[in-house]
Amino acid sequence: MLRSLYDWTLNLAAHRHAGIALFIIAFIESSIFPIPPDVLLIPMIVAAPTRAWRFALICLVGSVLGGIAGYGIGYFLFESIGQPVLQLYGYSAKFDAFRDYYNEWGAWAVFIAGVTPFPYKVITILSGVTALDPSVFMVASVLARGLRFFIIAALIWKFGPVIRDFIEKRLGLVFTIFVVVLVGGFVAIKLIPHS
Repeated sequence: MLRSLYDWTLNLAAHRHAGIALFIIAFIESSIFPIPPDVLLIPMIVAAPTRAWRFALICLVGSVLGGIAGYGIGYFLFESIGQPVLQLYGYSAKFDAFRDYYNEWGAWAVFIAGVTPFPYKVITILSGVTALDPSVFMVASVLARGLRFFIIAALIWKFGPVIRDFIEKRLGLVFTIFVVVLVGGFVAIKLIPHS
């Protein structure tokens, strides 16, 4: 099923309404769809490199708006369904502790999920469930998704189809390493004793 969804998504890249399809896929991927918009973004930029920045912007706007929808799913469905279930089983206090912990580190969770292969939709919904500060959620989403989509656009614009295989196979790993180093640097700075 995933393979046929992937092939269907790739076929959209050649369609005359590919920009609209890109927006829709970026939107629904942030809340429910399993295929990332990169699979449509990459062939579209390869086919029309002069429109790379436009395509990246479409992806960014669709993804951030979809992230808001995912946040809404988590926020509103949790209140009506999740909270009563937690109370029924006596887990409300444990969830409150988790919510506090998540909200302390939520900006990092959103940023990491936004640039790595981790499913972004999980974090958008979880951010709503824990009622992460919406402004923190938005800033982290815009920075993370913008970084991801504009780096992909820049690489394809600069290097053309040659870089396509690298992006499809290894860019997720590169982003993950970047995030690990970035977070590791901040942790190291916090752990170094200050005189």
